[in-house]
Amino acid sequence: MKQLMLYCRSGFEKECAGEIQDKATQLEVFGFPRVKKNAGYVVFECYQDGDADKLARELDFQSLIFARQMFAVAAEFVSLPSEDRISPILTELADIDAFPRCGDLRIETPDTNEAKELLKFCRKFTVPMRQALRGKGLMWNKDNAKKPVLHICFVAPGHCYVGYSYSDNNSQFFMGIPRLKFPADAPSRSTLKLEEAFHVFIPREEWDERLAPGMWGVDLGACPGGWTYQLVKRSMFVHCVDNGMMADSLMETGQIKHHMVDGFKFEPDRKNVTWIVCDMVEKPARVAHLMGQWLLKGWAKEAIFNLKLPMKGRYDEVLQDLENLKLFLIENKVKFKLQAKHLYHDREEITIHIQCLSNISPH
Repeated sequence: MKQLMLYCRSGFEKECAGEIQDKATQLEVFGFPRVKKNAGYVVFECYQDGDADKLARELDFQSLIFARQMFAVAAEFVSLPSEDRISPILTELADIDAFPRCGDLRIETPDTNEAKELLKFCRKFTVPMRQALRGKGLMWNKDNAKKPVLHICFVAPGHCYVGYSYSDNNSQFFMGIPRLKFPADAPSRSTLKLEEAFHVFIPREEWDERLAPGMWGVDLGACPGGWTYQLVKRSMFVHCVDNGMMADSLMETGQIKHHMVDGFKFEPDRKNVTWIVCDMVEKPARVAHLMGQWLLKGWAKEAIFNLKLPMKGRYDEVLQDLENLKLFLIENKVKFKLQAKHLYHDREEITIHIQCLSNISPH
C-alpha cells in the first residue's frame, strides 16, 4: 500500500498537502501529495510499498492540523459497474494479505457540495456492503470499536478509494466531522466552534473534571456571546471582555460579568480562572503571544483560541506562530500540551488548545 488519503476543508488542500509532506519526511517516509483544487481531500503517494500503513499507524493523527481524517488506501476503483459495485471491491480486498479485519465500516465522501450528493447512495450502500464484507471475513461479525475502521470514500459516482484507519489513531467522526446541532438560544453560530473544540481536544471522560460547574472562565472578544454560551450552559461563571454588547439572555443568567475594556489589557482581579477562551479578530501572532502570557502568569490553566489566517501563506503562518508560542513557553519553563486543528466550523482560521501542566501561582 502506497497511498494515504486525507480529508480536509475544500480550499485548504494546499495546506493539508504541505503538512503531510512535512510529517511524512519526519518519519522518513518519502513521497509526494496529489492535490486537486477544492476537492476536499489529498492523496499522499509514498514511494515505498507499505509506507502508507506506517503513516496510518505511526503518524499521530492528533498532530495534524488540516486533516480531518486519514486512512491507508488499499485500492482505488475508477469506474465501478453500477449493476454490481460490491464484487470488485470484495475481490480486490480478498487478494491483499496485509488488509486488516475491520470492526467498523464508513462509506463517506469528501466535504464538497458535488461529492455530498452521493451521501444518499452511501447510506443505502452501507448495509449490503457491510454484510458482504462480513461474509468474506473482511469485517468482524459485530461492530468492534477497538478494531481498524474500513473506509470507502466516493469522490465521484463509481469512483472510490478503499482502505482502513486504526481506531486509536483516527477521527472518531463520520467524514471526520462532529455532528453538532445549533442551540436555538445561542446568540451566534460561533458557539459551535467552541463546542466542537471541546469534542476534539478534550476526552469525553474528562469533561466532568475539566469543564466542571462552578469554574470561572474568561472570554476575550466575547460579544455577542457565542463562546460564553458554551461555558454558561456548563454552569460556569464568565468574565466577558468586549466593548460591544452581550446578549440579554446571557446577562440574565447572573453567571457573567461584562468588562467593557480591550481584551489585550484585561487582567482578572481574582486569580481563580480555569479557562481562557478567545475569538478576537486580530493578527494571529499577537493573539498567540497573549495566550502564552496568560498561561505564564498563571491567570488560566487551559486555553482555547482562534488564530485568523492570512489570505496567502497560511501554512507558513501557522507553523511560525505555533513555533514561537511553544518556544516562549519552553524558555519560561512552562510545561504544556498543545493541540491545533482546522475545525469543521472554522473558516479562515484554526483553533488551538493549550493545557498548562505546570503548577503556576497567579502573579
